Amino acid sequence: MIIRVGSLNPVKLEAIRAVMTVRFPQAGFQPVGVDSGVSVQPIGLDETLRGARNRAQAAFANCDLSVALESGLIPVPQTTTGYMNLTACAIFDGREMYLGLGPAFELPSEVTRLVVEEGLELDPAVRQAGLTDNERIGYAQGIIGVLSGGRVTRMDYSRPAVSMALVRMGL
Repeated sequence: MIIRVGSLNPVKLEAIRAVMTVRFPQAGFQPVGVDSGVSVQPIGLDETLRGARNRAQAAFANCDLSVALESGLIPVPQTTTGYMNLTACAIFDGREMYLGLGPAFELPSEVTRLVVEEGLELDPAVRQAGLTDNERIGYAQGIIGVLSGGRVTRMDYSRPAVSMALVRMGL
């Protein structure tokens, strides 16, 4: 079985591999650089889901399944900033798209402001807010790792979205 992953990000690849090898132990995983077709930092659930779907569809070629993750800020009532960061997963089998969502968490107010009001991608927003010097935090522990002191990493945070998409598949 061949599973293509719609990203070259090693954290996304490993999160997908960790969940999917439980169900498909013999699967080979092929990362593919594809465009999400949405903003580099999606805002809203629709755009976040569209990015995951677009990546999964673009990655599907000569494989059994393609999988993609997309993170975005979604409006959430009763939060301090009005937004939470969430990851969506799309699994495509060539005919049907299976979606799952992961847990969500609230970013610091300044980071949210920089993303929503100034249009920055999360990595530069986190740097500009003074939370890290890492230029590619999304390829490492992620902002969740910084905020949790390493207790929760981006890989930890991404895996549930993949699991929820598999539930939709009946797996």
